[in-house]
Amino acid sequence: MRSIPLTFCVVAAVAVTLVPASAALAESGSDQTGSDSRTTLSVTPPSAAPGGDVALRLDACGGKEAKGNSDAFVSEARFSPAADGGLFAQARISSDASPGDHDIQIVCTDDKGTKTSGRVTVIDRDRATPLAPVSAGGGGTAVLTDKEAHQDGPGAVHVVIGLALAAVAAAAVGFRSVRRRRPAED
Repeated sequence: MRSIPLTFCVVAAVAVTLVPASAALAESGSDQTGSDSRTTLSVTPPSAAPGGDVALRLDACGGKEAKGNSDAFVSEARFSPAADGGLFAQARISSDASPGDHDIQIVCTDDKGTKTSGRVTVIDRDRATPLAPVSAGGGGTAVLTDKEAHQDGPGAVHVVIGLALAAVAAAAVGFRSVRRRRPAED
């Protein structure tokens, strides 16, 4: 008899947990999408020194070509089809690019003129770098400063996953306790 109210309580707890979670996931969208939310731009590596190269990958662009511009690039990036789908381009960071974040504007050559944007970070070339490899390892981390090495805590996606797992665990405990309270019928 008590299983029905308990079931309703568990369902209500799961609903209260998942409704804000879906809203948080909807708001945690990337700033690298443009007018077509299915078109995404990825920049690898996301930060580079002046004179360095970055790889640009564009997914779900309707055409077979695209053009990308940024004040950090030496010249316009021209995208072409990648072997595994999507579009790919290489771009060189200008030697006189100022340190900081720079926007990238992409226009697909499809019939819709799909646009998207992204961001590349130009790092300061004057930063101290190791002159010789470190025998104890960690040489690649010597380039990072305290400000860059700091990581923020868990994001909205991690919170949503944690709440969903907590709701499932609460439901399992509730059902198990109801099952144990029933008298054995032989």
